[in-house]
Formats: sequence, C-alpha cells, structure tokens
Amino acid sequence: QVQLVESGGGLVQAGGSLRLSCAASERTFSRYALGWFRQAPGKEREFVARINGNSGRTYYTDSVKGRFTISGDNAKNTVYLQMNSLKPEDTAVYYCAADRDSLRLGVQVFEYTYWGQGTQVTVSS
Repeated sequence: QVQLVESGGGLVQAGGSLRLSCAASERTFSRYALGWFRQAPGKEREFVARINGNSGRTYYTDSVKGRFTISGDNAKNTVYLQMNSLKPEDTAVYYCAADRDSLRLGVQVFEYTYWGQGTQVTVSS
C-alpha cells in the first residue's frame, strides 16, 4: 500500500507563491500517475493537476493553467505542486493521490486509489 504525505501548505497573500510536496512511501512514478486535488469548505473535492510518471505528461484544470506546475522527482519519490500568482479562491485543503491506471485522463476522485492526509493552503486578499 502506498503512503502519501503532503507538506508545504500555509498562509500566503494573494499574488504570492507556495510549493507543495508529496512524499511517497515507495517508488511510484513507474507504477502510478500522481495527482493533486483540493477541497474548499462546503465544496466537493476537485481535480487540480496530474503527472504521468513514465511519460512526464501533465494535465491541469483550467483555473490553474499558467499559474501551477506539477513535477516529480523519481529519485526522491516526491511530486511537487508549484503554485504562483495565488488567489483567494485557491484556498483549500490540498491532497496528493495516486492512480494505478496511468493511461487515463484521471480527473475524478474515484479514479485514485491512495490519498494523503492533506495540507491547508490559505490565500488572503
């Protein structure tokens, strides 16, 4: 079973940056696609970004394109989410997740098997 641990959340002013990290308990990039989701209070968990470890292919939800970048370090078993130009509407708990099927698009919560505990990101206006 893969264990995922997120870190890097915090409080930042609008326009600022944060980098989230997700450390995996084992080598994941050759076996899984890794994604980031977020959940704001009173809202459903939503897809943010995804990376296919084998191909390096990335995919983003429209609202973060050009501002967020997902990347991975296979040697460290870690995936990152660099978040720039943050907006108050980016405020949420951010979750890292692993999908066994790396060939699909993978934007739905149910497509991911393993989840981290989440890290809070708060963007003040």
